[in-house]
Amino acid sequence: MEKRIKLERGKNDPAQIKKLFLDNSQSTTSIAGLLDEFVNLTVLSMNNVGLTSLKGFPRLPNLIKLKLSDNRISSGLEILVDCPNLIHLDLSGNRIADLSTLEPLQKLANLKTLDLYNCDVTGIDGYREKVFDMLQTLETLDGYDKNGEDVDASEDEDEDDDDEEYDDDEDDDDIVERDDEDDDDEDDDDDDDDEDEDDFDEDLEDSDQSEDSNEGGIEEAEEEEEEEEEEEEEEEDDDDDDDDDNKVGLNYLEQEIDDEESDGGSYEVDDEDDDEDYSDEDDEYRGEKRKRDDEDVGKKEDYED
Repeated sequence: MEKRIKLERGKNDPAQIKKLFLDNSQSTTSIAGLLDEFVNLTVLSMNNVGLTSLKGFPRLPNLIKLKLSDNRISSGLEILVDCPNLIHLDLSGNRIADLSTLEPLQKLANLKTLDLYNCDVTGIDGYREKVFDMLQTLETLDGYDKNGEDVDASEDEDEDDDDEEYDDDEDDDDIVERDDEDDDDEDDDDDDDDEDEDDFDEDLEDSDQSEDSNEGGIEEAEEEEEEEEEEEEEEEDDDDDDDDDNKVGLNYLEQEIDDEESDGGSYEVDDEDDDEDYSDEDDEYRGEKRKRDDEDVGKKEDYED
């Protein structure tokens, strides 16, 4: 049964499932895999699944129709009290033999239809009158009303239609809610799209401004580069002028050196002439001195004599 429940459930949230059909699925004689999470379940069908008891049956506050035919249930109906909105209950083909087994159903204030066909309890004398007396809200038992009149299949179909209308109304409400949620989601998506477009426009403007600033920076860099090239050219021109000046100065200096060398040769000749003049004067001076010395010596000798 657990595998069948998972298969019927699929990827849906248990709380969103309204109808669940588990007929002819294998069971371990008791309820397994059916949890309280199915809180919004309105129709549950577990015909011929091998149940011997309702042990483990979940609390289903919104359940309206429960089908448990062709199982082996003999007692334990008190657990159905946790389904206070139950209207239709099918227990046909089970092993219910005593009227006392049905007493817990008295607490189901909304129960209108009960089917015990092919159960041993139907063989008790006065069975129908006793069940109707026991269950005051009951309208149909085994397909017949209190007066023993056969309830037309059309009425049963009407009841089914009522159930379906009830379910459809709830489904419509759910659809309306989902549509409203979808509209809200679409509005949110539109707002998000508008915000995304605004962000895109802002990013585009920032990108344009960035490109403009980059182009301006490139132009400034090119202008600076051109100015640097012009300055370098001017410096090269100045260096060339300095080289020319140095060359002119060097040529002028070499010319002066050549002139001095030529002047220096005549100067040395003049120096030799001056030396010769000086030697002659010196000889005359020495001769006069020598004469004066001789005269002094002669005067000294005369004095001594």
